Amino acid sequence: MDGRESTTRLRRRVPGDDAVRICQQDTMTPDRIAVPPAHARFRSTVVARLAPLPVAPDVIVVGAGAAGIGAARHLLEAGLSVAVLEARDRVGGRAVTTSLRGHPIDLGAHWLHAGPVNPLVALGQARGEPLRKAPQDGHLVIGRRRARPPERRAFSNAFDLADRAMTLGASRTSEDCAVGSLVPVGLGPWRDRIELVHALVSGRPLDQVSLHDWPSLEYGDNYFIDGGYGAYLARLAQDLPIALQTPVARIDRLAGGVRVETADGASLSAKAVIVTVPIMVLQSSIRFTPALPPEIRSAIDGLSSGTYEHAVLHWPSAPFMGRDRLATIVGGRYRPPGLLTRIGGTPFHYFEMDAAMAEGLDAKPASWQAARHLVRTVLAEHFGHRALHDLGIPAVTEWRHDPWSRGAWAVVPPGHAPARLALKAAVDERLWFAGEALSREQWGTVGGAYAEGERAAGEIAERFGPGA
Repeated sequence: MDGRESTTRLRRRVPGDDAVRICQQDTMTPDRIAVPPAHARFRSTVVARLAPLPVAPDVIVVGAGAAGIGAARHLLEAGLSVAVLEARDRVGGRAVTTSLRGHPIDLGAHWLHAGPVNPLVALGQARGEPLRKAPQDGHLVIGRRRARPPERRAFSNAFDLADRAMTLGASRTSEDCAVGSLVPVGLGPWRDRIELVHALVSGRPLDQVSLHDWPSLEYGDNYFIDGGYGAYLARLAQDLPIALQTPVARIDRLAGGVRVETADGASLSAKAVIVTVPIMVLQSSIRFTPALPPEIRSAIDGLSSGTYEHAVLHWPSAPFMGRDRLATIVGGRYRPPGLLTRIGGTPFHYFEMDAAMAEGLDAKPASWQAARHLVRTVLAEHFGHRALHDLGIPAVTEWRHDPWSRGAWAVVPPGHAPARLALKAAVDERLWFAGEALSREQWGTVGGAYAEGERAAGEIAERFGPGA
């Protein structure tokens, strides 16, 4: 019996109650009803082998992304029984690896950021996973030519100056203003590019990002993993008790524990629950009774959706040498936020798209087709049409339209900096939250989500574990 079959063990509630029923159409805007995200048709390269759910689990985990997997593994190691309920038909959340032209390619998360503090780097090294260090150098293209050494130095110096100004400003400014207000004006022609890059990695334009949250991510010592990040997470989920295609609609906090109701009206009880679904989904898809404390509800509702998408390019003749190097392209009519080239030494590349670019595509019908047209237009401007003779675009992501994601990660807007810390507080010693949205040290990352899952599980183990 796999995880899906084990959902038959969930107890059914009496028909006619006030159960909230969730379906994919309910989670999409009216103009996108029944239109799945462009990346949804691709299958994962690793299908996790799942264990059945226990009849009476100690803990229920909602969501089988990185936070849910980290929480479940930690709880099982602590001697507690676990039931993981996942809305998708796969594990991994916003990290999924698919096969394109015989190569494993990540359609979601692909960077293992902040190696010294990322638990998935240390775990991967201990497991013998094929990690590879991300190179520090990249490509700089100005118009239709490669940048000269003085231009590369000027670009690097401008970035350093901007980072110092924003980091120093955050330490000296008590008011939580927008980080964009601290970008120095004296950066010359590089200022626009610096704002564009930081908006891409922040998930929103800098006038919508909290200054007191922005400088919290350590970018040093990044890694990639051969075979894909999503495949790595799927391996970590092997033999965990997970029920797929089981979205949760309601969570009741009771005197002696919790009761979790699924979208089809089934229910399961436990001592405690960890909710790991993306904040943007949590804002409207799960009912809590009693209502969440005002400070928790406010923290959830005040976060905004970050956008990071990419078009996967298959471009054997691309003019970039060396694997896994970022390419910065400046000048011209179009402003491509970023390009990751020669992924793992293959002919594949990621054309990165920020919130502004994605929202522009959404104004057009069939936005994934519009994305392909835009990519070709931008690359032709900088490299010429002849250079694109072998360019293919086999996939375009749309995490902003994925009903179980609604975005790439959670963004803290100005004035909302305490939100991440507020969400770490347990509610009635029965309900915990976890996920990338709670991590300041590794915000917006799979590593941050996994660490938060372990944190919540550790707190539960201290309260309910053997010998507690």
